[in-house]
Amino acid sequence: MSREARAAEQDRAAGGRLTRAVDIGKGRYARASVALRLYRSTRRIRAYLRWSQDGETHEQYVGEVDAATRAANLAQAWGIAHAAGYVTTETVPPDSWASSPASRAVMSANKGRDTKPERALRSALHRQGLRYRVGVRPIPSLRRTADVVFSRARVAVFMDGCYWHGCPEHHRPAKKGAEFWQDKIEGNRKRDAETNQALSEAGWLVIRVWEHEDPEQASHRVIEAVRQRQAEAPAAKDSA
Repeated sequence: MSREARAAEQDRAAGGRLTRAVDIGKGRYARASVALRLYRSTRRIRAYLRWSQDGETHEQYVGEVDAATRAANLAQAWGIAHAAGYVTTETVPPDSWASSPASRAVMSANKGRDTKPERALRSALHRQGLRYRVGVRPIPSLRRTADVVFSRARVAVFMDGCYWHGCPEHHRPAKKGAEFWQDKIEGNRKRDAETNQALSEAGWLVIRVWEHEDPEQASHRVIEAVRQRQAEAPAAKDSA
């Protein structure tokens, strides 16, 4: 993986580049990364925060993570690091286009799509012979984009990130800027509920998959739902 790809991976997991900041004093920040280490004797995964300061590499133990994917483990580790106060949100320069560090971080984080968990789920569905559309609005007039869409069966699948959608298993509330982040996550939850209701009222079945879920197990859930809808409407086929 290239240096740019590694940085992008860390940005996605942390919720934006500016949220990877370690305050080293006097208005200065160091850009941190999370390293995951698997201890084979115990099968446990430990997360460490690493950053460079004055030419020296520093390391801080964050905690153990236990998600099913690397992306989810990184997100979980960043959540712990924020909650513990090991990292903060960097102050935005005066000439920045963002109105605040938090808003800039959110904008940066929201650019990501076609994530590893999404690709894994799509591959599992494809192996089972299902065909679908990717990243489209189930209802063109409704500004809600689903990750996987079975148009004829009217099944919309959303892959939800553990941090941004408040996963009950892996979400860890941040201590720094807690009110902002809590409002953001609650807003996402509200929007998710509104999306579910709007699509349901229009005759769609909504399936939500957490990014930490095993893709094979999640695909079985989707396949069962699609085939059941097909059985209810014989004209529907397992294609977009």
